Amino acid sequence: MIEPTQTDISVIIVSFNTRDLLRDCLQTLLRHQGGLRLQTIVVDNASEDGSAEMVAAEFPEVLLIRSPVNLGFGRANNRGFEQARGRYVVLLNSDAFIDEDTLQHSVARMDAEPDVGLASGRLVGREGEWQPSARMFPSLLNEFLTLSGLSARWPKSRFFGRVDRTWADPLAPADVDWVPGAYSIIRASVLEQIGHFDERFFLYFEEVDLCRRIKAAGYRIAYWPEIQVVHIGGESSRTIKRLTFSGFGSQLTLWRMRSQALYHRKHQGLLGAWLSMQLESLWHRLRRWRNRISDSGERRAKAEESAVIVKLWRQAWRETERGRVSPPQPW
Repeated sequence: MIEPTQTDISVIIVSFNTRDLLRDCLQTLLRHQGGLRLQTIVVDNASEDGSAEMVAAEFPEVLLIRSPVNLGFGRANNRGFEQARGRYVVLLNSDAFIDEDTLQHSVARMDAEPDVGLASGRLVGREGEWQPSARMFPSLLNEFLTLSGLSARWPKSRFFGRVDRTWADPLAPADVDWVPGAYSIIRASVLEQIGHFDERFFLYFEEVDLCRRIKAAGYRIAYWPEIQVVHIGGESSRTIKRLTFSGFGSQLTLWRMRSQALYHRKHQGLLGAWLSMQLESLWHRLRRWRNRISDSGERRAKAEESAVIVKLWRQAWRETERGRVSPPQPW
């Protein structure tokens, strides 16, 4: 239970094999604390690179929670929520770095807008390149636009660029459907009202589900571009070499499919989950058929990739019992 105290923010960082980045993240966080009363919580997901030992030795003021197994993103943050004492809870990735006034701006905006349940800012890469920071909820239309490449082909179109709002001015604040979990500030009272992360999502879609529940409770999800966070992205995923990667960044394909099935079954029912699975499977069957007979090594590789994706969807659909249950964790 989150209890009201004089703590302004409880910052929760989930750690998984990113020791050096985690050190930099914590140093940046403490350097930019300003006058805020901060509680910092690190939940280590059974890292094998000495992350937990580094935190214990170098940051004794940090509350360290060591898990003997990888809890995934949602369950690990829930362990942090149980210890959080701030008026607000900030979720911060270990590969994300706040600016000097990030926390101050976040608290000031949340204080001024009590109908905002969760908010985030503008995510940028190492060189300042834009990253998707304010997004629409998944739907069959949005998934088709992404799969087909239409979103990438016409990013400035309000219709085709709807998924990641690439049509919008990134410097304009907005109410949105959901924001990525690299950095977000959440009203503690809202978490008490709606509950924590749904632990059936081991990885991916958990923040989408949380934002959906916050909006359903009548609160806004806000994007505030004056809050900037440098986000490297995908570092924990890259430490897992044995799994198939999705073509869309660093997502681990099978885990993403499991969570996608769970999400659609929860919010759109069995038919919605089945249609989502069939849409991507059909797309990749067509892609495989188009590229399977070719002298081009690149096209043959695309055909093989699509064949694997169709196979993985069958596996995810079976393992989640058609989106109904989460497979035994850790995945």
